[in-house]
Amino acid sequence: MIGWLRGQVTEPWRAGHRCGLLLICGSIGYEVHLTLRQWAQLPAAGGDLTLHTHHSVREDGWTLFGFGDRQERDLFRDLVAVSGVGPQMALALLGAMEVDELVRAIAAADLRRLSQAPGVGKRTAERLAVELRSKVQERYPHLLADDPGLGADWADDSQVETLAKGCRAEVELTLGALGYEPLEIQRAWRAVAGEGHGGLESSDDWLRECLRWLSRAVA
Repeated sequence: MIGWLRGQVTEPWRAGHRCGLLLICGSIGYEVHLTLRQWAQLPAAGGDLTLHTHHSVREDGWTLFGFGDRQERDLFRDLVAVSGVGPQMALALLGAMEVDELVRAIAAADLRRLSQAPGVGKRTAERLAVELRSKVQERYPHLLADDPGLGADWADDSQVETLAKGCRAEVELTLGALGYEPLEIQRAWRAVAGEGHGGLESSDDWLRECLRWLSRAVA
């Protein structure tokens, strides 16, 4: 498998949301698909370029996808493992956001931000958040360290239930009626619990703190 290339830039191309180049490595030219962000930053024709690559092998052909660093390439691999997310959609997500932005959007279940990438609808954004949230928390803790509500060190569900003293269902119903998504509600719930609000006793107390946290998160 081809995992890394260094060569000279030639024949950059773009067709709609798809883009790439021909990378000349010695006497061989590799056609590599890129994110729009990577493509826009290409050096001039003839310039040197190094790419970490994902080599996709399918019955209908082999395709190379190129990335500026290993972290971006690894996140691409996580994205295409999600049901309904193909290589071009994964490139669109990485082209619309820097790696740290995308990781935070997934960890925060920020469906609006994820849906801004071309071709990504609300259902797909929900699958990304559900299937990848735990993985990005474990793999990219350094990108989430400044927001304790996103990191993997949230209080677990049993701790949350103990702190809430049975009022979770009522708060979730109220927040849902106010228009918050289930993943947004879960994020707020765990974040408030992780902040150590052991003195919250009533559902009104928990609702107030969750709304306060949600208002800060979207500000």
